Amino acid sequence: MFGLPARVIVRRRRWVLAAWATLAVLFAPRAAHVQQVLAVRGSSDQTTESHRSAMLIKEAFPSPVADYVAVVVRGPVAQRNQRFHTVLDSISAAVAHRPYVSQVITMRSIGDSALDRPDQRTTFLIAALTPDSTNDITKNYVPDLRAELARTLERLPGGTGFEVKVTGDPALDYDLRTISAEDTARGERRLVPLTLVVLVLAFGALVAALLPLAVGVLAITIALGLVTIAARFETMSVFVLNITTMVGLGVGIDYSLLIVTRFREELNRGLAPADAAVRTVQTAGSAVVTSGLTVVVGFAALLTTPLVETQSVGVGGLLVVGVAVLLATTFLPAMLAMLGRNIDQPRWLARPLSRIHAPTGWERWARWLGHRPWRAIAGGGLTIGLLTLPLTQIRIGLPASNWFPSESESGQGLNELREIGASGVIQAMRIAVRFPEGESALSAGRLSGLKALSDSLRRDPRVKEVRGVATLRPMSRLQLAMFYSDPQAARSRYPEFFNAYLSVDNRTTLVDVIPSDTVSLTGLMDGVRHIRAVIAQGVRGLTGAEIAVGGFAAASVDLQHHLLSRMPGIVALILGITAIMLFFAFRSLLVPLKAVLLNCLSVSAAFGVTVLVFQHGYGGRLFGLDGPTQAIFVIVPVLVFATVFGLSMDYEVFLLARVKEVFDKTGRNDHATMEGLSATASTITFAAAIMIAVFGVFAFSRVLAVQFIGFGLAVAVLLDATLIRMVLVPAIMHIAGRWNWWPGVRAPKLDAGDSD
Repeated sequence: MFGLPARVIVRRRRWVLAAWATLAVLFAPRAAHVQQVLAVRGSSDQTTESHRSAMLIKEAFPSPVADYVAVVVRGPVAQRNQRFHTVLDSISAAVAHRPYVSQVITMRSIGDSALDRPDQRTTFLIAALTPDSTNDITKNYVPDLRAELARTLERLPGGTGFEVKVTGDPALDYDLRTISAEDTARGERRLVPLTLVVLVLAFGALVAALLPLAVGVLAITIALGLVTIAARFETMSVFVLNITTMVGLGVGIDYSLLIVTRFREELNRGLAPADAAVRTVQTAGSAVVTSGLTVVVGFAALLTTPLVETQSVGVGGLLVVGVAVLLATTFLPAMLAMLGRNIDQPRWLARPLSRIHAPTGWERWARWLGHRPWRAIAGGGLTIGLLTLPLTQIRIGLPASNWFPSESESGQGLNELREIGASGVIQAMRIAVRFPEGESALSAGRLSGLKALSDSLRRDPRVKEVRGVATLRPMSRLQLAMFYSDPQAARSRYPEFFNAYLSVDNRTTLVDVIPSDTVSLTGLMDGVRHIRAVIAQGVRGLTGAEIAVGGFAAASVDLQHHLLSRMPGIVALILGITAIMLFFAFRSLLVPLKAVLLNCLSVSAAFGVTVLVFQHGYGGRLFGLDGPTQAIFVIVPVLVFATVFGLSMDYEVFLLARVKEVFDKTGRNDHATMEGLSATASTITFAAAIMIAVFGVFAFSRVLAVQFIGFGLAVAVLLDATLIRMVLVPAIMHIAGRWNWWPGVRAPKLDAGDSD
């Protein structure tokens, strides 16, 4: 195990407490506003095709419609009514005058006459944002735009009864960020009293129960404060907020639970408070450091991934786990040394709760397990196998439903666009085509190629419309050549359209593929793959052109491909480093191999249950889902594996540390296993209950990706603390005997009558 300067920590306890108090005061204000520096949309450190598409658009168009919002207008009267026209014109003018809006595009200007139905009561405008306004994630202009629209309606005499909603990627980003912050705050409010109740049951004392809670809250506060500093140098995803809260509260309380439990044991053995604190740091503190390092390995592995989401979660995880370990091994022992026996206050709680902590039940279970290890392995293994079975049907991709919170303004706006058959406009797949220098997209040969590509894509049932210079009007190839024989005249006839779809030098053009409203996000990703396959096969007339498919779905395909390609390396890195660390910690070959294998089983079973509930929809309504998601977001397996592998290893370390401690004293493996299980079972059970509560609260979040992660982590911890640590681990240790500790520790040979 890893040693700590226990006596220095306890002797300098007042300085230790003062240092942590200072850090808390410094970082609390930063932590309170952390959501303002977090990004929602991720990116990759790879040069992807979707990234090349965005760069082509940015380079070729002086005011590219690369980032935009849709302003959905629903009125009490039909569009043909003059009142509707007045409101629409006023809204258009108000939006156009905002400094971050480069242009306002109407349905007619983008050539979508199919949506221009005067009898409808809902329409929309597209407000293209200036490139400068989208570079700084801390300056989201959606709140200002919404406020301006509200003021415009209030000023209009005929504005009563009209509803205006802002949607599109920037609005969805802003709403997701806001909802994530609200859910995190709400989760903390729910968790604190629930966690306090569990801790009171665990300790039978209010003072002892408050200490782990204080460590968890401090760990989150300081870590989020550090995240705001890290955000100055690297983009930090909004997932950091949820993951840091979940992990910080979970590990902070877990580690503190172990420390406080061991301190009380040492007090009950007659040690003075300072000596008991020193002994606690030397034993339980070393276990906490070992456990924390195994968790850190998983988060460190995320730094090797190509996604901003996973990289920033890796940074946040490293910070919060590191802070939690330091708090548990310095701040907490210092507090315990000062409190001494006062941690048992009020004493009247201990009497009614004493039965909960009676070890007789766990001792009976440990003895039963010691006599029937093969039966325990068969039952536990069969259960894990059945739960893992749905994992064989996992589908990675963007979920088909429940992706955007339905109660958010942007989510409601997206639904209204879908009702009028226009949601595909803001989910378009954008094909950027750049021809060699000196060539024009409006030449007869190139127009023929663009039309061939458009016609081929239009035949896909997932495609509603293909929009570009070759599809401005329904024309044959000959008619197209004649129509564009005078490019300048065509541009002056449709200026807004050509500014959006053709560069000034006519060399770069865009082809927007508008999906059908029935196509899900999962279907959009399949659509991107189909488009790229068509282009890869070659299109006559486009030879030599640089073609890149972009848009939200294309970026998701690229990110998924790069992340999945890194996944085997991430898994191997986590497994290898964890096994090596456990080998040095326990001087054993079998212990780390067994720990790694069983952890993989618990994570696989957790994924299987996640697929069953979310992808297939069994019981999904309990978590507020409208139906099966049909796919699992790509970052979920990566984040859950990297996070839970180390977290669940906590219980392995807690159990094995006590078993090895007894084994070193007695040399009897069976006795050490039984005593270690009996001594730690209560602590592991309560620690797991708290961790499950922490993760379980986030399984009810309004953000689907957070639900995925919270549910997966809760199930993994539940399985790990029950089937793995209470059944399979001790059963295997009974069967392995002295081989558990080979080659580092060799117990003395026992007499014939003393069997292992």
